Amino acid sequence: MKKQILIYGLVYGVCGGVLIALLKYFEYRFIIIEHSIEIYGGLVALLFVGLGIWLGLKLTRKEEVVIVKEVLVVSTVPFVVNQTRLRDLGITKRELEILELIAKGMSNREIAETLFVSENTVKTHSSRVFDKLSAKRRTQAVQIGKEMGLIE
Repeated sequence: MKKQILIYGLVYGVCGGVLIALLKYFEYRFIIIEHSIEIYGGLVALLFVGLGIWLGLKLTRKEEVVIVKEVLVVSTVPFVVNQTRLRDLGITKRELEILELIAKGMSNREIAETLFVSENTVKTHSSRVFDKLSAKRRTQAVQIGKEMGLIE
């Protein structure tokens, strides 16, 4: 009797397993195979929605525009060169003169013609000014010179 119950239980279990496997197979067949067009269409739609959102954000992003406006400030006090800074830095009158001409936007050749010296002399003086002000470029030297009160 126990053997017979065990066999019936085993057969019942196998049949249940086969039945569940058949149901899952038909469910898979119904969902995946019968509705494959809808599934693929949905996946393609999701792909295009993502692409459209990305492209829309990329194309409509506004560029940041920085507007620099120079404002003329009228000072009631006339400009006076900071003589203590000049002495501390060891800047000569000629070097200060060249720094002022650089601040006016003149090239080395124009400065040389204005001061009646060679272009190499201007380069030498300007490189010494850059060293004394710890500047790497002409614009940086002018900025530092203005901040220190050496030029207007």
